[in-house]
Amino acid sequence: MRTLQRRGQDWYCGSCGIRPLTCAACDRQRHVTTRDRAGQPRCAQCPDRDDRDPIGVIHSVITRLDPDVDRDLIATAVGKLASRPSHQRRIGWALEAQPELLTGAGHLAPVRAIVPLIEALHAADVAGIVRPACPRCHRVVRIDKPLDGQRVCRTCIAHSRVEECTRCGANREPATRDEQGRPLCPNCLVTDPDNLEICLNCGRRRPVSTRTPDGPICVSCPPLPTAACSICGEEKLCGTSRTTGRPWCPACQRRTARCCSCGRTAAIVSGTLDQPRCEDCTTLPIWHDCPTCSDPTHPHPGQCGRCLINQGLNGILGPPSASLHPGLQALRNNIATAEHPITAMRWLRKKSVAPVLADLAAGRRALTHEALDELPDSKALAHLRQVLVGVGALSERDEHMIRAEQLVGRVVAAQSDPEQRSVLHRYTTWQLVRRLRQRNNGALTTIQQFNSVRQRIYGAVAFLGWLTDHQLALGTCQQADLDQWLTDNTAVNRGSAGHFIRWAHKNKLISVRIPARRWMGPTRPLDDQHRWDIARRLLHDDTVKAEDRLAGLLVLLYAQTSAAISRLTIVDLETGNGAVKLHLGSSPIHLPHPVDELAQAVAAKRKGHATIGALTPSLWLFPGGQPGRPISTGQLVERLNKLGIRPGADRSTALFQLATEIPAAILARTLGIHTDVAVAWQRLSAGDWTNYAAEISRRSSRA
Repeated sequence: MRTLQRRGQDWYCGSCGIRPLTCAACDRQRHVTTRDRAGQPRCAQCPDRDDRDPIGVIHSVITRLDPDVDRDLIATAVGKLASRPSHQRRIGWALEAQPELLTGAGHLAPVRAIVPLIEALHAADVAGIVRPACPRCHRVVRIDKPLDGQRVCRTCIAHSRVEECTRCGANREPATRDEQGRPLCPNCLVTDPDNLEICLNCGRRRPVSTRTPDGPICVSCPPLPTAACSICGEEKLCGTSRTTGRPWCPACQRRTARCCSCGRTAAIVSGTLDQPRCEDCTTLPIWHDCPTCSDPTHPHPGQCGRCLINQGLNGILGPPSASLHPGLQALRNNIATAEHPITAMRWLRKKSVAPVLADLAAGRRALTHEALDELPDSKALAHLRQVLVGVGALSERDEHMIRAEQLVGRVVAAQSDPEQRSVLHRYTTWQLVRRLRQRNNGALTTIQQFNSVRQRIYGAVAFLGWLTDHQLALGTCQQADLDQWLTDNTAVNRGSAGHFIRWAHKNKLISVRIPARRWMGPTRPLDDQHRWDIARRLLHDDTVKAEDRLAGLLVLLYAQTSAAISRLTIVDLETGNGAVKLHLGSSPIHLPHPVDELAQAVAAKRKGHATIGALTPSLWLFPGGQPGRPISTGQLVERLNKLGIRPGADRSTALFQLATEIPAAILARTLGIHTDVAVAWQRLSAGDWTNYAAEISRRSSRA
């Protein structure tokens, strides 16, 4: 039956959707036909009558902001959004009750038509009208989706509906659901084999980009031009045959006939309607070389990929000349000689790449890190910066340290209280950032270190904000106030704020303190059987990528963290005399078979996803997506999770087992962990080393 009404996520027909309610006027259970100005249900016999002209009511509210507003303008705008007088009355009632909807509070509009009415009035330059911002992301965009009593933008609605896709595991808004009601993301819906169709142009089964009266066209193919079909001779929308390179219409692409050469009935590829030819009997044409560079390996007519790249580079960076910056000249050569021309062309077409490169080439923006810092921060800009570093156009710098310093500057400047601003400046600059520099001692800051600094900064800001809200200061805060903050449900970042409170107590800024949490061992159960089951699979399953198998085995067998694995270099892998050694700490580890073969295969075939800016083979054992950078810890964890490995829990299980078998000193030297950590795990595992020396002596005597 035809569905007419929706209740939550379910749809109902006209009969089942009728739900009687108590009328606000007659108090009888009847079918609701309208709502009064208070939002209460009314039956057909008890409408909320208002004999005033709704356009006049709306006009009177708007004239309080702009006395010169034209009534006809308002009537036209309201008429486009609400043609029925009852709907117009609801708009007038809402604006009468809440005139602040027109001055920035439009996200509270009880009627959907009010928000587009505000947009129309603002576009008509009506004085005093303020476009509402989304209450969640605070962007001034279209907001018409109801969520928790407010109207939000489409992006925030999508974020509120995020579910894990049952096919790819991505956390996105579901586009549909499968037969069992499980969510599927838009990408899985588009790429589902059931949703693929044969393209009219290329004849491949692909996702549909454009639909024409003759059939679908895939994403890779441009719109079909009108040409004379090489088979039927009619002027139609024609694609290009991948076999002959000549135009043929959709009808001839589906045509089947008896071949004039072999006599078989098959799909027609060439010839004419009178003398059709199948694919086996079609003489393949001799392609002409590229008209620009005459490349003999060019596989199809027209300009080759290299020439198209040079053409795009000429439009962005200008033709090659001595006036071009040497760094940009190196980038130009790197892009023009990229291994995969299609990837380079796609990268150049990005809106966040081409304008920046054009400004750098024209001199409108200096080729410095400081000039790039003025642009809005984005992943594309970070990748472009690293590409410029890779080709030598920019010098290498500690990006995560720069991010930490910029975060400190923004957070400190945002504090309105001078005393709190001074305390926060001392804590962030002379405690967090200074200690981070001393600890790294010239080494690059990792993403984990930056996240730790960021969490502690946010914790300090949250605690200082809580003190301000409760009219307290650091000097007047007592233990009872601290206990109240620790138990307050509205307080945030309480765990990370403990470091700031202990620092303030040490510097005599506060009289109370919060104890640090002492590590008492793993908080999750240790499943040793699960660990060995996955390890056996990684040792023998050739269907898993070699780099994923090696990374997983380093976690399961050698208790390595994801951060430590991502920072391994080719220098850490030592081969010679038929043995393979891996330097995880000060003493190398002899890798057994078949782990040694896996390590050698990864080292020989290592290759990151960066195709531009990677001038030399990567030094990292697990290269990442940016030139000169290792794989990110988050990406490595995601790949391990797909194999059923939880790096934190599985590392704890492996370290617990190793601590019962190996002395703490040897464990620290071989695994690259601190001696105190090794001793703590040894005590936790109750390892007994009283017989270790005797066992070693017996081995020596037997030898």
